[in-house]
Amino acid sequence: QVQLVESGGGLAQAGGSLRLSCAASGSIFSINAMGWYRQAPGSQRELVALVTNGGSTNYADSVKGRFTISRDNAKNTVYLQMNSLKPEDTAVYYCKTIVTRARAGPQYQYWGQGTQVTVSS
Repeated sequence: QVQLVESGGGLAQAGGSLRLSCAASGSIFSINAMGWYRQAPGSQRELVALVTNGGSTNYADSVKGRFTISRDNAKNTVYLQMNSLKPEDTAVYYCKTIVTRARAGPQYQYWGQGTQVTVSS
């Protein structure tokens, strides 16, 4: 069992900034990847940013240059620094982790409950 605790969502003005945090806990041997997805009303859930255990990052084109994903391995925590926010960034943001729970074990995927980000114009 793995739990993800998200924080940092809220209301921001266009051009402003927010910093999201997601801390993973539970039966974790290794975190293979952690990332952020978002879902706006009437839309599919989409990747925002992802960081792998090797440090590679991936970003959606819509946030590239504005958002930065980072990690603190000691705390099993991933952050999403969101700058130059736009109203189009308004969505529920979900943290996702892919973990192994034992050496040579299979991968498991877990989702956080989501945190609302609202950007006003």
